[in-house]
Amino acid sequence: MIRKIVDYQKLNEDILNLLVEKFPDGYDDKDIITFRNASNEIVDAVEVKTEDTTYLVKVGKRLVQAMEDFADDDDYDDDKDENIEIEIEDVDDEQADDDY
Repeated sequence: MIRKIVDYQKLNEDILNLLVEKFPDGYDDKDIITFRNASNEIVDAVEVKTEDTTYLVKVGKRLVQAMEDFADDDDYDDDKDENIEIEIEDVDDEQADDDY
């Protein structure tokens, strides 16, 4: 299996989709993997997998914002196609007074 370290700036839509699916409410400390990269720097990342690749996506405030923005855009697209029907019932003045 291929392992790739990816910065949030280089995320494509597929990886963002995987992140939002795996962490719909955001990630927690227990989801973070800490390791040292080739430059011996400490890196925090979350892991998402496809059939052939494991992505370690570097975490930070900007990743959280990118995930939220992507999820918001996705939610907007889903809602855009829905028709909402509201049924309004006619009420007499006397019935309305009885309810209060």
